[in-house]
Amino acid sequence: MLSPYRVLDLTNERGMLCGQMLADLGADVIAVEPPDGNSARRLGPFANDERDPERSLYWWAYARNKRSVTLDITTDEGRDELLRLAKGAHFLIESERPGRMAELGLGYDELARVNPALVYVSISAFGQDGPKAGYAESDLIVEAAGGNLVLQGDDDRPPVRVSVPQAYLHAGAEAAGAALIAHHERQRSGRGQHVDVSAQQAVNQATFASALAAALGGELYTRLAGGAKLGAIEARLVYPAKDGHVAVLLFFGSAIGPFTTRLLTWICEEGYCDEATRDQDWVAFAVPLLTEEPAALQAYDQLKLTIEAFTKTKTKAELLEASLQRRVLIAPIITIEEVLASDQFASRDYWSELDNEVLQKRIRYPGPFAKFSASPIAYRQRPPAIGEHNDEVFSNVAKPTPTQESASAPSVDQRPLADVKVLDLMWAVAGPAATRVLADYGASVVRVESTSRIDTARTIGPYHEGQQGPENSGLYLSLNAGKHGLTLDLTKDEGRNVFLDLVRWADVVTESFSPKTMRAWGLEYEMLRKTKPDLIMVSSCLMGQSGPLSMFAGFGNLSAAISGFYNLTGWPDRLPAGPFLAYTDTVAPRFTVAAILAALDHRRRTGEGQYIDQSQAESALHFIAPALLDYTVNGRAQERTGNRDWNLAPHGVYPATGEDRWVAIAVANDEQWQALCDVMKRSDVANDERFASLEARLAHGDELDDLVAEWTKNQGEKEIEGMLQARGIPAHVVQNSEELFADAQLAHRGHFVELPHEIHGATTVEGSRFRLSRTPAKIERPGPTFGRDNQHVLETILGYDADRIAELAAAGVLE
Repeated sequence: MLSPYRVLDLTNERGMLCGQMLADLGADVIAVEPPDGNSARRLGPFANDERDPERSLYWWAYARNKRSVTLDITTDEGRDELLRLAKGAHFLIESERPGRMAELGLGYDELARVNPALVYVSISAFGQDGPKAGYAESDLIVEAAGGNLVLQGDDDRPPVRVSVPQAYLHAGAEAAGAALIAHHERQRSGRGQHVDVSAQQAVNQATFASALAAALGGELYTRLAGGAKLGAIEARLVYPAKDGHVAVLLFFGSAIGPFTTRLLTWICEEGYCDEATRDQDWVAFAVPLLTEEPAALQAYDQLKLTIEAFTKTKTKAELLEASLQRRVLIAPIITIEEVLASDQFASRDYWSELDNEVLQKRIRYPGPFAKFSASPIAYRQRPPAIGEHNDEVFSNVAKPTPTQESASAPSVDQRPLADVKVLDLMWAVAGPAATRVLADYGASVVRVESTSRIDTARTIGPYHEGQQGPENSGLYLSLNAGKHGLTLDLTKDEGRNVFLDLVRWADVVTESFSPKTMRAWGLEYEMLRKTKPDLIMVSSCLMGQSGPLSMFAGFGNLSAAISGFYNLTGWPDRLPAGPFLAYTDTVAPRFTVAAILAALDHRRRTGEGQYIDQSQAESALHFIAPALLDYTVNGRAQERTGNRDWNLAPHGVYPATGEDRWVAIAVANDEQWQALCDVMKRSDVANDERFASLEARLAHGDELDDLVAEWTKNQGEKEIEGMLQARGIPAHVVQNSEELFADAQLAHRGHFVELPHEIHGATTVEGSRFRLSRTPAKIERPGPTFGRDNQHVLETILGYDADRIAELAAAGVLE
């Protein structure tokens, strides 16, 4: 899809996924490495545990489909060579500390003078400017600042991360979509721009808008292993099975209550609950539970015990089979080994194999993040050796990219996607999060929903003033900001006719139902393309449109369990904690955005639309690719390791004064370790042979954590952050909603946006997680109330007259 375009990839571990996603989509991505190799090559695990830059499994995980050249850009010769390469490039992506590239004479302004059409992407911890832009950082520090870390782990221990670092993967994936949005605008204007991606804002998406609680007067989430706490409610998601553990989504209300009813019907059949429990109104149960009525809290606690007694009598396989047959929300918590042995992934030919020159054998990798009908992802190139392509690249520098204005007519709205029209049937979180990005940057998005099937996102807090209701959810209002809302009953012929008229209008149709739903309505891709031959359609669901688990119903917590994330999160001596809530719902949208933009570019050049089958689980597996390679290469199945890191020590979350107050600290090298000892006034420790090197500190991790915690526990977390940052030591307060809402960096970035609302007077939504220098996001309206834009969509977009609209209303179609 992106084969005409060249990308200069100067990123390290703080952004490599961006380049790989563009490479997977067909771009010619050239990794520009220092003469001794990219710093990511020094990250473990390593093939056969031999520490060698050509054996880093982290590098292998995110360097496929790239070529490698070496340049010392700190020298005049290296700088000049990069400028020469940049003249013929379409994208440049970098992840240096803010300001470093400009110091080298290679910042955006300098590169834009050489190539005005260049899209220049910068990925950093906190963004290119603001009070924290210069902070010492690491993956753990970004997660602490982003707000998701505080929500993960056991409530009697420190917050805990996923054992495979995640923050910069969120940022890298976000950057790929952002780069393609800027590229789409370039097709109209002929001009490039600077894309500024904040990892703090990117990883914050994994909080599910809980950061809005402070702004909206909602209740704060706190962590609970295998679930979450909301006030007095302890929502448990992890339960025992005969041979391990399973994730069970035991919630209530109109969206999830029916699943709970089916589960209890099964449990009653097996004799583990009485008929009164089975026949309880589990849809209505949400109201007394969320208002914390004592009887409801007691009933909920008893219900969890009932579920536990039942699940422990079944194997994971038995529970999974029943979840398919009975449509209940249960998924096995599987290991890395079980992920790689999955029949579902095998049935979809998901895994890819590439020759490996170092090991002289073929290595199995995660496969395409989505299936494209017209231009499928192909793995053309194994991860390159250092400088492997110097000769072919430097002897064949591409011609300068054209900067002339496109012939396309300018739009009144000059945002990048002002010419894109999206018909959106996405619901819950994963789909709407993707189409929200498109709306931020100018796409006209018509969101179709029905009052008879309430969107799950409308049933999830934080709520305005803590009051549950479908128009009160801050999550829903934020996920769907900027979209037009149309209520439409697609079970009726008249409703489907309106939908087909919207298909004729749209460039892209998106949906996230189970595979049979669109077919049942006669609205599957093969039918829609008869109406609109060049249509691009995206179907995004947990496991994809085919395979034995294609009909597996559920949400991202179940996908996270069945993709290996749960088993990688928590403490080695405790049950799996899992990431917060429906984690893969926050990973998959980044791949959805990139897929849509690449397909639009392909259609612009070829006139060809296509169908995109996205398995959210398959997309998410790229976020644990180093652990998957550790098994395929070394035979080692990684499990949860608390806050331990392969490459940093001390590395953890440490107590501060007060209840549930924490600070994250990550020491990257011996210099930072000596500085930390100085701040702690522990010269004895600084000279202790047990901690004299990284290897020694890793070997004495428990002792190291104890001595750091002894120092932190009697001090305020903000004071600790300030002291350590002043010495260049990565540290940050572990932030919850209140700290996030008061965070000066997020305020500087405009992360919280207050908007007028027809019911609440005003509401607050989250802003864009990246910035474009010339054509920034505009967020002008929150998610629509039911039917808010019916008149506009039917009259202005479709051109229906008043009589036609009245007939539809009278027929009950607009509900």
